[in-house]
Order: sequence, then C-alpha cells, then structure tokens
Amino acid sequence: MKIAFLLSALLACAPLAARAADTGAPLRFVLIPKTVHPWFDKVNTGAHAAADLLGRLTGRRIEIEYRAPQTADVSSQNDIIERAVATHPDGLILDLLDEKGNHATMQEAVDEKVPMTVFDSLPPEGMDVTAVGADFCEQGTIAAQRLAGLIGGKGEVAIMMGVPTAPNHSLRAQCERTAFARYPGITVVATGIDNDSIETAQKQAAAIMQAHPDLAGWVACDASGPVGIGQAIRESGRTGKVREVGLDNLNDMIQLIHDGVADSSASSRPEMQGYWAVVAAWQRALGQKTPKYIDTGIDVLTSKNI
Repeated sequence: MKIAFLLSALLACAPLAARAADTGAPLRFVLIPKTVHPWFDKVNTGAHAAADLLGRLTGRRIEIEYRAPQTADVSSQNDIIERAVATHPDGLILDLLDEKGNHATMQEAVDEKVPMTVFDSLPPEGMDVTAVGADFCEQGTIAAQRLAGLIGGKGEVAIMMGVPTAPNHSLRAQCERTAFARYPGITVVATGIDNDSIETAQKQAAAIMQAHPDLAGWVACDASGPVGIGQAIRESGRTGKVREVGLDNLNDMIQLIHDGVADSSASSRPEMQGYWAVVAAWQRALGQKTPKYIDTGIDVLTSKNI
C-alpha cells in the first residue's frame, strides 16, 4: 500500500514531458474556478463527462482535480494555482479572477511548461492560451436589449457587477452600458458589486431599489447577481414592477423565471465550457495545437422554453 502511494506521489510530481510521453499513465488536469459556486459545479460536471469519454475512447484515463477558492479572492486563487503548478499536472484549466493579478502565477506555469486553458474568461494579452466560453459582450448585450424592450425603451435601470476585475464580468457590464446608451430614454442610475455572492447581490439590490424608488429594471454580469436581485425584488413586493433579465442557468434563476419574478436569462452553457476545456487541455497535453477561442454559445431562457 505504501509502495503504491509512493508511486502515485512520484507520478504526480513527474515532469510534464515524461508523463505526457508515458501513454500508460493517467493524464491529470487541475480545474480551478473563480470560487465555490453552483455554476462551477456545472462546469465540473461537463469536465468529468469529457474526461470519461476521452478515457473510454483512448484507453488512457483522465483525472480531474477540482480546487475552488472559498471566496472570489485573487490571492487565494493564485495560491491554489501555485500549489497546483508545483505538482506538475498535465494541464491547468482556469477561470481568471483578475487578468493582471493572475498573470505572475500563470507565467510560473509557462516557465514550468504546464499547459493552460482558460474558460469563462479571457487569457492575459500575449499569452498563448486557448479560451473557452461564450461571447461575453454578446451575452450582456442580449440581456440589456431585452430589458430595454420590456420597459419600452425608457426608465431608470441598474447593473449588478460580479467581480469587477474579472475580464468576463467587466466586459459584460461595459457592453450592457453601451446597449443602454442606444436608448435616449434609459438612464443607468446605479451599479452594484456582488463579488459573485448571492447574499451580497440581494443586499446590494435591496439598497439600490430603496435609493431609487422609480427603478424600472435590472441586468447582471455574473450568475449570482440575478438570483440575489430576484430575491430582493420578491421581498420588496415589486414583482412585475421592477423587471429583470438575468444571466446563466442556475436552478434558482430558472425558478425566478417560472415564478414571474424575472423575465428571462441570457445563459452561457457551463457544462459545455467544462467539456470543451478538457478537450482543449487534452490536446495541449499531447502537444497538439489548439484554437485560440472556442465559443460555446448562448441560450435565451424564457418561461416558454425552460
């Protein structure tokens, strides 16, 4: 038993090239999301589905190690990345909290020749990393335009950001503002920051609606924001008066649409992001070239199709 453990430990610490060349050894990918969150559980599910399929097709097992920071904190995430790089995995699959803040640890991975793939994010400029995800600008634009239509192109609206440094969250917010700017009758009166926490989003949304009693609607930039917003709308008794278009497909989000609290959601496909991130990581581990970007698409979820 001790010998088996020792062999496993040595295998885990073996240089990448040696492991990748050993076609009998399992490939080991470390998946690091922004934080503990049900949206990332869906990503993990997709990642395991791809690993299982590739393992069956090739006869070479793929192991997925899921290591999530307890909070959306870039220092905690960098610490996890550094410890993962030290084990020389066959691939890192990352969702970045901060393009600049994550850059140094990602460079460590490059220096150690650990292949990387990012999902639900954009890679640092100049770094040769495949990105897997939806068109974040398109996703935010869909949500904003849908809300603009619901409120007749006029009124006060608010945006709930997730983690302001996260590339996907900030890009969605930017594109939502651009979409609202096309409507002279719409004014963005507030921007909340929830740091990818439903509880924080609920508190922020309640405070903003109290400060802006004429608020007509909400959009969000992350998966937690629209759930917290919906809870605040329901608790304030303003269902149907304050309109919401959410993001993503968490069960709580879908329930809000069922209940008529939220109109709809511009949803990415987290399971598909996990799936294709593993496929890209697998190709990289075998020394194959990979696409610069893999677009997994967007679904518009309404009461008619959920």
